[in-house]
Amino acid sequence: MKNKILTLTSVAKQYGQLDALKDINLVLEEGEVLGLFGHNGAGKTTMMKLILGILKVNSGSVSVFGLDPNHKKAWASRKKIGYLPENVSFYDQLTGLQVLTYFARLKSVPKKQIIELLETVGLSEAQHRAVKTYSKGMRQRLGLAQAFLGEPKLLLLDEPTVGLDPVATKDFYHSVDQLKSSGASIILCSHVLPGVEQHIDNAMILNQGQIAASGSLRQLRAQAKLSVSITTQGINGTLKEVKSLASFMVASNQLLVPESEKVNVIRQLMMFDNISDISVESASLEKIYHHYLHDSKGESL
Repeated sequence: MKNKILTLTSVAKQYGQLDALKDINLVLEEGEVLGLFGHNGAGKTTMMKLILGILKVNSGSVSVFGLDPNHKKAWASRKKIGYLPENVSFYDQLTGLQVLTYFARLKSVPKKQIIELLETVGLSEAQHRAVKTYSKGMRQRLGLAQAFLGEPKLLLLDEPTVGLDPVATKDFYHSVDQLKSSGASIILCSHVLPGVEQHIDNAMILNQGQIAASGSLRQLRAQAKLSVSITTQGINGTLKEVKSLASFMVASNQLLVPESEKVNVIRQLMMFDNISDISVESASLEKIYHHYLHDSKGESL
């Protein structure tokens, strides 16, 4: 049985009369990656700050490594946490190496890891340059390096791929996968949905401070009754002649099928002698997101 790294129980947070979070429940286990999604102002950053102990709950409870993050004893466990804020900022006059060395000393991380991380994020050649000369993407990569310091057991990443080019984004997700395989638990908050889903175990979608949906992508697809897209090659003109398949057709070679009917339809398609190819695509994370924040609520994104 996996250890519970993080637990939120009936958490609520208000800013004056504004309910930033309402009745939030979450359990994050060892080695689990949670995708946290929602519109601007949905409460994602507030949740992260509660986990970090920067903010206090108005009601409910937060437990990180078995302790309230605001408890005095929780200070020692903060070395096991990595955090990348949405708007990363460093002292402009310091070099990249100096910035990372400063954070490494706070976490008692050996210098060897600093050099390795600078290489991992592609900043080795720029490590002696002042941060003020860095582009937005370079600053973001430096932010990722400081978040990865100490091989954290809990990693909170708020819009981590903003400003990263495709190669750097791919390298970032590779690092996430490596940390997960070593047992780290990760909360990944992002507006850039394509490419995220293969790296997360579960998703939570927030809407106006409340949970609109939570669970694995398979569970969310099933709850939303989103269709599976099946595209065929070689039997275009024949599909409409089969009554059991014709009702699913949206194009001459494409069908939209309920998840519950997927296997049955594939079996029927495989009976065609002239079929040359078949592709099956479940509803993407983006479609799931739109369903729970728009289609099911009648609200705009």
